[in-house]
Amino acid sequence: MTRCGPARRAADSPGTSSAWTEDRVNIDKQELLKLLRTQGDNDTADQVEQQLPDEIDTDRDGGALASVGLDETQLRAKLAAGGFGTTLTP
Repeated sequence: MTRCGPARRAADSPGTSSAWTEDRVNIDKQELLKLLRTQGDNDTADQVEQQLPDEIDTDRDGGALASVGLDETQLRAKLAAGGFGTTLTP
């Protein structure tokens, strides 16, 4: 899992407009599948395997995550409980 940093002003970066960027998380699909199966959530794991890309971006893939029953709050809770993805990068 890669955390893409806290929300910040895009203007803090050279050549960008003054807008806020969202806090987002990138998750390796294989890591998520492993976590879901370890927790016994095999039906959701099967859906994730079929419907989501190899690198899951919580912003970009939010709709697909919701369609398999994982909203961002639930996903973050599962990730925290599962203890994987200990490498968080800003």
